[in-house]
Amino acid sequence: MQRRRFKNILTFPDRLAKEAERFRQEAETKPPGQERDDLLRKARQAETAAHIDQWINSPGLKPPE
Repeated sequence: MQRRRFKNILTFPDRLAKEAERFRQEAETKPPGQERDDLLRKARQAETAAHIDQWINSPGLKPPE
């Protein structure tokens, strides 16, 4: 049995940014409460992951010697 391969069209940071925007838009439709807070937390986590990925892939980062 062969696995189906999936090729991503967007880069990882772009997918994270798009997901964060989707979470924020969904949070706007919810009344204040736990569900809205969870969506906003997920949006912040996606944005943080995008920043970490950008930092890790930066040319200024050097391996320890």
